[in-house]
Amino acid sequence: MIYCVEDEQNIRELLAYSLESSGYQVRGFSEGSEFRKALEEQKPELILLDIMLPGEDGLSLLRRLRQQASTKDIPVILITAKGTEYDKVQGLEAGADDYIAKPFGMMEFLARVKAVLRRCGKKEQGKVYTCGDLQLLPESHQVLVAGQEVQLTLKEFELLRYLLEHSGIVLSRDQILSRVWEYDFDGETRTVDVHVRSLRQKLGEAGSCIQTVRGVGYRIGGKS
Repeated sequence: MIYCVEDEQNIRELLAYSLESSGYQVRGFSEGSEFRKALEEQKPELILLDIMLPGEDGLSLLRRLRQQASTKDIPVILITAKGTEYDKVQGLEAGADDYIAKPFGMMEFLARVKAVLRRCGKKEQGKVYTCGDLQLLPESHQVLVAGQEVQLTLKEFELLRYLLEHSGIVLSRDQILSRVWEYDFDGETRTVDVHVRSLRQKLGEAGSCIQTVRGVGYRIGGKS
């Protein structure tokens, strides 16, 4: 989940649309109070924070986040029209993980989001994704079926992991392309079909966990 705190509705909706098209879940907020309330209910993986907000400004919100034990480790990207070197230094010293000055392109924006998530992502120590006899262990980069290791290519592993991370959710071929092959991949959705077919073959009976949703894409787990 990504939280986007931006008071300009058109910008907030554009950012949310771009992120959701890349497979992320997003909640948008126009000001700080509703954002702080949401934090009490659910902690996001990343916060996009505009500096110039009504009421409490973004830098104050950022300092508050860094002072609280429950939020101090959540990565934050500042997004603002204030793009001088001084403004950037001020934002980074307040605890931002990155700083994007307006205006900016959506491809650059998505690349920066992915970079921060990779750089700041928590180690998934001991975490295991499962579906029946299928197990994926992110930390050791292993896939097991009934206890036996299955050798996958890097893209097959990332594809399987992406599906398992969103268990029960139908993911379109475009979403999978964007997330697994990155935003600048110049390919066709058939690439996804080829990799799914190869993945199913390598997983054997466990490959039936990957369901085709006709006309949309693929899902792992959930209703068959």
